[in-house]
Amino acid sequence: MVSAVLPRSLRVGYGLGSFCSGTFSTVPGLLLLYYMTNSLGVPAVLAGLAVFLPKAWDLVVNPYVGRWSDRTVSRHGPRRPWLLAGAVLLPPAFALTFAGSPVRGAGAALYVGMLFLLAATAYALFEVPYKAMPAEMTDDYHEQSSLLTWRMAFLGLAILISGGLAPALVNIEDGEPSFAGYRLMGLVIGAVLLVAMVATFFGTARAPRVERAVPEHSTIKSQLAAARGNRPFMLLMAISAAQMLGVGIMLSGSPYFASYVVGNTGAVTTLFLGIIGPMLVLMPVWVRVSRKFDKRLSMMVATLLFMIGAIALSMTPVFGTLYAHGCVVIMGIGYAGVQLLQFSMLADTLIYDELRSGKRRAGMFTGLWTAVETFMMALGALVLGGVLAVSGFISSEPDKPVAQPDSAIDAIVFGGALAPGLLMLLAIVCTFKYDLTADRLNALRASRPDPVADHA
Repeated sequence: MVSAVLPRSLRVGYGLGSFCSGTFSTVPGLLLLYYMTNSLGVPAVLAGLAVFLPKAWDLVVNPYVGRWSDRTVSRHGPRRPWLLAGAVLLPPAFALTFAGSPVRGAGAALYVGMLFLLAATAYALFEVPYKAMPAEMTDDYHEQSSLLTWRMAFLGLAILISGGLAPALVNIEDGEPSFAGYRLMGLVIGAVLLVAMVATFFGTARAPRVERAVPEHSTIKSQLAAARGNRPFMLLMAISAAQMLGVGIMLSGSPYFASYVVGNTGAVTTLFLGIIGPMLVLMPVWVRVSRKFDKRLSMMVATLLFMIGAIALSMTPVFGTLYAHGCVVIMGIGYAGVQLLQFSMLADTLIYDELRSGKRRAGMFTGLWTAVETFMMALGALVLGGVLAVSGFISSEPDKPVAQPDSAIDAIVFGGALAPGLLMLLAIVCTFKYDLTADRLNALRASRPDPVADHA
């Protein structure tokens, strides 16, 4: 068993990949729906579909990427070549997504949607192998949490920078969104993605690897059957699905909430910093909490805090802007724990599967996980787009602003606050059924008479 403390250089090298994860998960979720409805004149439902369908594609492509990376044999290991492939393809695809469209309305939805599909596919090449790596660096239950603390610290920094920088670049002309601002944002964020992904490839070159069983050659049908046989994994995926749907709705609704409820387009940056800022400070605290109370209880507490803050945020029209920022800080404290514990618990379920099956399927499981995660985030945009359409929201272009009906404002409050809070309650209910603990993993290891040897 590889249980030695991992060197700091490796923690940093692995953690840098979170700049890709955090940036690509955040910026399209935060800006893409609003970009289409309020700059390209795309009807809300079509804009939601243009965000959702490329991510739904992840349900198809991610399991294949995981399977391919499980079976890859190279001098760089099974995962790292895929990191490099993603680094070549994702940055230009991302920049083109926000570079503008030669058409408006429904045609723009198709044009932007196809570019976003290319970007989502390139992201899968990087993200699926990347998430499989911690379970192959160490078998130690708590060392994985420590490694993931660095990942989550970098993730928080990436989300903080990209979530604050991207809207600022979009609003660089007179404090309002512009096509030039969106193009500049696409180029700058694309450069951030490129640097982070290449740095991760080189930063993990000397990572220790647990020598795993021969990777399983299986069909997608058998992969799904294997996932269903891993009860902790399925429960954790249900927890994450509810959480990520809530986060997806909230992110997509943030620009609308800032513009139409707070009354200041620029407030999207400060509200976003309020929810992400605690992640940079509180990750070590959540690690200590999870060590003392175990991960399941810690996950419940973190999700509860997010839920309380989200539901309270719905009262912003009554209590005002300062109150709204206080609510998102409470959400941020919970979100820091949710992010850390999701990935720490995921690594546990991967080890659990291998101890039971003797097969190397980490890439397969992380492929399914990443597909569901990104699917639910994108579903949030589709749900919000549908709610806006039903409420009578009017799409527009920057030089032709329109006044929204009261029903649309109510829908924005629902999407930006109440719906995410209710989904967090569902996640808490699912967490009660999760029962994979450190003691259970250790007992399973002890029951194996001939543990697989390790090598660096």
